[in-house]
Amino acid sequence: MAIIAPSLLAADFGRLREEVACVEAAGAKWLHVDIMDGHFVPNLTFGPGVVSALRPYTNMTFDIHLMVERPENFIKEFAEAGAEWISVHIEACPHLHKVIHQIREAGCRPAVALNPATSLRGVEWILDEVDMILIMTVNPGFGGQRFIPAMLKKIEELAKLIKDQGKEVLIEVDGGISQDNAAAVCRAGAQVLVAGSAIFGQQDRAAAFKALHRAASQAG
Repeated sequence: MAIIAPSLLAADFGRLREEVACVEAAGAKWLHVDIMDGHFVPNLTFGPGVVSALRPYTNMTFDIHLMVERPENFIKEFAEAGAEWISVHIEACPHLHKVIHQIREAGCRPAVALNPATSLRGVEWILDEVDMILIMTVNPGFGGQRFIPAMLKKIEELAKLIKDQGKEVLIEVDGGISQDNAAAVCRAGAQVLVAGSAIFGQQDRAAAFKALHRAASQAG
């Protein structure tokens, strides 16, 4: 069964505690938090203070996605703020192996994210070191974008690579996830679906979460 991770980026920033409580009550086990620095991507979002402030009010797994330059400078702060997972972009990490170990040493589970145009070849040699690969299915930096259909093949190829190497690595997908494509993304090999507008962009967040979960389950 797929994990649906509501993305805080699409929530009402003035009501974050209530938004988090709503999706948790609906059954969400993970919360995806996009950290943007205005350099690696054009927007600014949250810092570790927001993560720390929300941590006492939820039992959800905090899935921190660092869309920042020099992510190694932020890992300790987000780990201390309450992150369980930390994703770093391969494009931002010239010393990726070192950063992955830094995440694990901070007490978090490491994941590596790839932009749509980034080849899978960059992760072929680090599958022994990570617990999850995040495939971006939109160009990072803005919510509400359309899913890039060509990314389904990329997900399939990653799933095959993981299987061929005999690894146990989750595949997470972020960008444009909706009821219309959730099942196809899961069939391609994804186990974690990040959803922003499809949940927080709807009037009834709880109903939207449950509907997306049902749609993903149609993958069989």
